[in-house]
Amino acid sequence: MLNAPNPIDGKCVLITGATSGIGLEAALALARMGARIVITGRNPARIDAALASLRERAGVNAGALCADFASLAAVRKLAADFKARHGRLDVLINNAGSVNATRTLTEDGFETTFAVNHLAPFLLTNLLLDRLVRSAPARVVNVASVAHTRGDMDFDDPGFKHGYRILRAYSRSKLANVLFTRALATRLADKGVTVNVLHPGTIATGIWAHGAPAGWKRALFTAVITPMRLTMLSAERGAQTIVYAATSPDLEGKTGLYLEKNRPKPPAPLALDDALTERLWRESARLVQLNEQRH
Repeated sequence: MLNAPNPIDGKCVLITGATSGIGLEAALALARMGARIVITGRNPARIDAALASLRERAGVNAGALCADFASLAAVRKLAADFKARHGRLDVLINNAGSVNATRTLTEDGFETTFAVNHLAPFLLTNLLLDRLVRSAPARVVNVASVAHTRGDMDFDDPGFKHGYRILRAYSRSKLANVLFTRALATRLADKGVTVNVLHPGTIATGIWAHGAPAGWKRALFTAVITPMRLTMLSAERGAQTIVYAATSPDLEGKTGLYLEKNRPKPPAPLALDDALTERLWRESARLVQLNEQRH
């Protein structure tokens, strides 16, 4: 029996937030499958360490670009730098994410969790659409979370000027990921580019340590998170759904799906609200000053 063709061999894959955790593990798995990997991170030293890990563990020399997703100018530069170096983009994996214990603002004036987790990948993906369409059949994979089921979308106070809490902010940003996926899938339906979103599982990575509060609240936060870690997946296990979404022939031509454990699953009812989906797209485009063009 002949082996099935490798769907990712030789393909160009851009993975954001891939210097550690599930992003790095997904990069390793895809590199071992023959993909040409480009990773992003915001810390040059951690980028160098990730590239060394890819060389050591996967035997490949990957590319890398440095960008802080809390800056829309940095996202625009990232897109421009990628285009200058790469003529095609077969798979874009929007994996970079953040949580913040207290409400902070980016240099652009946006609440940081929403900016990093939603506005940055929204802008980056739109800026790279020409490369994706040119490379069709291509895929966009957005990494969300089951936390989206607890999210809401308040356009009068999207940045939590009132009532900020770490999990409320995170859940809202993850709901935005799912809504963005559905909106983009509709726009690219006839372009040969599929767009799917996934929950990778509850992963034992450093993202929640970054979001831990200071002072006495840190002890309470740690008391809650530590027992949860006993049931959390490893980063390697968590990367499996990313790799599945990026490569599986089962998803060929299928778009707008929400995936858990490598299976499509209905997202939260709010994530299926078409009016909300389109309003978020319009608001996001306005906030990042995106000039939409036909592709």
